Amino acid sequence: MITDKQVVDALREVMHPEIEQRDLVGLKMIRDVNVEDGKVTLTLVLPFKEVPIKDDLVSSVREAVTSLDANLKVEVKLAEMSQQERAAFMTEAEGGPKPAQSMNKIGHAMAVLSGKGGVGKSSVAALLAVTLNRQGKQVGVLDADITGPSQPKMFGLHEPPAMGPMGIIPAETQAGIKVMSINLLLPNEDEAVIWRGPLISGAIKQFWQDVVWGELDYLIVDLPPGTSDASLTVMQSIPLNGVVLVTSPQGLAGMVVRKAARMAYQMKVSTVGLVENMSYAVCPKCGERIEVFGPSQAMHTANQLGVPLLGQLPLDPELACRCDAGEIEKYTMDVFEPIAEKITERASARPSTPMF
Repeated sequence: MITDKQVVDALREVMHPEIEQRDLVGLKMIRDVNVEDGKVTLTLVLPFKEVPIKDDLVSSVREAVTSLDANLKVEVKLAEMSQQERAAFMTEAEGGPKPAQSMNKIGHAMAVLSGKGGVGKSSVAALLAVTLNRQGKQVGVLDADITGPSQPKMFGLHEPPAMGPMGIIPAETQAGIKVMSINLLLPNEDEAVIWRGPLISGAIKQFWQDVVWGELDYLIVDLPPGTSDASLTVMQSIPLNGVVLVTSPQGLAGMVVRKAARMAYQMKVSTVGLVENMSYAVCPKCGERIEVFGPSQAMHTANQLGVPLLGQLPLDPELACRCDAGEIEKYTMDVFEPIAEKITERASARPSTPMF
């Protein structure tokens, strides 16, 4: 007579085809095993309802059970993991929690994304970090723009981060903002990062898993422009409380940022809203607002996306000078404070669920 325990033991030999040296029982993918009257029923729990290897997993489970007795009838039911179960599964799939992760407690992770380069996405990310820091929040900046990193330059950071027993210690600005960027690991800041997608994705995961961020109220993630591997990796592997979209007045920028918004929607990451950068310049002599790049398209774009327009930022020479000098923390934040307030108000209380 075959017992429930024998069935479970047999399933311990079924290795997950995509996760090295991990069996289905150890990954908590087997549930409700029951043997009765020559029939075995069990539930195979999947991280997502439709995974490409679903049929292969079902076949492997059937083969393992019938290896005990070829006459057994096997019924494999399918179920989908809850959010908590899925998060635990992803941690196990990565080989368990990293030492640094056990020390990290991050309240909100916010990503800043643009459709195209040159719209000031990185400066908006830095301004958000500085504004929150001035409000007394503990803030970190993860520079996920691996091939075009700019956060260290804007914050005046040049020394490589230290290595601690638990992981990488992020660099710290004068005001206490923690920063991690590939540029801090290069022999010189002009060094080109000529990497293919998998290497870039691996670096971003390391910045999340192997950096000792400690306790943060907000982690600001500066994403590269577009919908490439790097942005995909962040949305798949970091639990985000929202994405802030950045655009400029040109219609082209609006068209491309809509692509980025659709990516966030497909990855089930909430969009906090839209910021239009370089909306206008103020004449230093008469104070007139000049629309350097033409009439604003921001409200039209926001309406198309169904998200609020968080604010419009001017084209300010002082900001450019402060960024070049590594002094963004000395920039006057009056124009950005209302935007930061809206971002924190609209940040999702429930973070997205990583896919791996």
